[in-house]
Amino acid sequence: MASLLRMPGVSADADTALLESWSVAEGDSVSRGTVMATVETDKAMVEIEAEGDAVVHTLLVAGGSTVGVGDPIAVLSEPDEDPSAAETLAAQLSGSAPSADVVVDEAVADPAVSVDTVAVAEDMQAPDEEPVAAPPPPPPPVASTSAARPSRRAGERIFSSPLARRLAREYGLELADISGTGPANRITSKDVEAAYAEAAHQAAPPSAPSKPKATVEPGEATRIPHTRLRRAIASRLQASKQNAPHFYLTRELDLGALMKLRAQVNEDSDTRVSVNDLLVKAAGLALQQVPEANVSWAEEDLLAYGSSDIAVAVASDRGLVTPVIRAVESLGIAALSSAIRDAARRAGEGRLQQRELEGGSLTVSNLGMFDVDDFAAILNPPQSTILAIGTAKPRAWVDSSGQLTVATTCRITASFDHRAIDGALGAQYLQAFSALIARPIQLLL
Repeated sequence: MASLLRMPGVSADADTALLESWSVAEGDSVSRGTVMATVETDKAMVEIEAEGDAVVHTLLVAGGSTVGVGDPIAVLSEPDEDPSAAETLAAQLSGSAPSADVVVDEAVADPAVSVDTVAVAEDMQAPDEEPVAAPPPPPPPVASTSAARPSRRAGERIFSSPLARRLAREYGLELADISGTGPANRITSKDVEAAYAEAAHQAAPPSAPSKPKATVEPGEATRIPHTRLRRAIASRLQASKQNAPHFYLTRELDLGALMKLRAQVNEDSDTRVSVNDLLVKAAGLALQQVPEANVSWAEEDLLAYGSSDIAVAVASDRGLVTPVIRAVESLGIAALSSAIRDAARRAGEGRLQQRELEGGSLTVSNLGMFDVDDFAAILNPPQSTILAIGTAKPRAWVDSSGQLTVATTCRITASFDHRAIDGALGAQYLQAFSALIARPIQLLL
């Protein structure tokens, strides 16, 4: 039975999402777990995976389009099914009945993520307009040559997908001039894109000068459009500062014992453990020792967590993201270090899943590598705690015997949501955290 792949609700507070790119083409066969498309949310890039074996019949939306949650983005059908059902469904969605320039692909399969099975006989209301990304302006007319045109017999049917026909109209191209690479020489959207690129290349003068760069006069500002991620960061942090009553507690910690432990671990292991890895571990264990602090505020109740799910702030090229490392208290140091590095790498590549950015009660934000002595961080909503870690450096220090010495210390400022955590409870948590740093062997037990 023909079915629709719809835009899933990848973010709880979003009505639309950006279909960044397709990983499949029309006519491709996919199996369960195959990545079909990448969707950009305000926080990350989310991959849409197939839930079963399928063949993609028609892509209804081009990459780069903003699509409403629940809107159809592709047509699928089952193996060995009469493909005319999927073609009829695709034609209804494109607002036109099947015509002589339409041919169906071969077998089409089960739905993937957020797919609604739709009987072709159903009375469907087609959208007024499919959300297709605005194409570039058509290239200048280029004289067609017999070598450039595909070889077709007089009166031969031209097979094409609805999206290919639409792109051809918007690009000012004739379907008769385009060679199809789909089943039965069907023209797909990729064929139209390739034809447009070739036409634009032929239309460009051989020695066309490069476009001069825009100049900015002294004293003028350059306008840089906000990215979706930057808007999301601004909105969330502004709301956090306005709605969550922050209070701050600061301690200076002697990292001498922690640095020695790190050196021993790195000497005996293939995994390079960082100071930040050990601090994240300590933050997770301290939540287990003070479970009353492992909470977050909700309007109707207080959410208490059993495991220590810790978010780690990562500064990527796309902006600040905070992937959550689950059950930190149960991870070994090497496993924790690998998990943090993997999350940071995928954050830079924009490949974090939405679920990896949700949950937890505490964030660790470390600016020590930038030689920042100390800072007060804004809470990462809806979490109730964030630890701001400053740089580790030699400082004057009074040891436990009262002697003045020089020690490698860092200053840590904890920001708390006073709705969820009172001052005494915050101090108790910071005390447990500090004790773990003073006796770091506990981090390995």
